[in-house]
Amino acid sequence: MSRALHQEKLLTVIQGPHLSEKAHVAAESNQVVLKVRTDATKKEITQAVELLFEVKVEAVQVVNVKGKAKRFQQTKGRRPDWKKAYVKLADGASIEELFGAE
Repeated sequence: MSRALHQEKLLTVIQGPHLSEKAHVAAESNQVVLKVRTDATKKEITQAVELLFEVKVEAVQVVNVKGKAKRFQQTKGRRPDWKKAYVKLADGASIEELFGAE
């Protein structure tokens, strides 16, 4: 894969922040929780965070979240599966201001 294509893919790896109570607790230990592409690897997530936010990443933990089965009257459906990443930042690094956190 050429360098330009690789950087283009890195720009699409992160889909946005995942805001929850657990994410706010993780933020106290200098972690950020992000929604990422389902085909993203830990290495790609690390490279994408370092490229986009210009911070040093210490570790990445990935969780595959299964979509819920839902019903609307007699119609059955399913929400899509998705992936989230817990990204531990180096000491002193922060990207909270980019997501509009308090």
